[in-house]
Amino acid sequence: MTQRMRRVNEALREVIASAIAGDLEDPRIGFVTVTSVETSPDLRHARVFVTVLGSEAERESTLSALASSHGVLQGAIAREMRLKRTPTLTFSYDDTPERGERISRLLEEEE
Repeated sequence: MTQRMRRVNEALREVIASAIAGDLEDPRIGFVTVTSVETSPDLRHARVFVTVLGSEAERESTLSALASSHGVLQGAIAREMRLKRTPTLTFSYDDTPERGERISRLLEEEE
């Protein structure tokens, strides 16, 4: 990944996180943290990784609400960033915290 793509991904992450916190009023959206964004080289698609605090049902509800709010988020990206095209957003759950917790438990059990 080039330095430019890293900067674009980080800028997208910041804009999306800010828009989720400020612009979205969907009651299905729980406590969300945008952990990273992976953008295709042509900037047409962006995969947004999020973590959600809560149960599996709350996670699914939040991901569904984010997917239905992609137009509002794309509008925020268009307003905040100067890109040739606004990427189509796809939201994915980032299970890194759960995997880290599982590894910690396994290590504690071995001790």
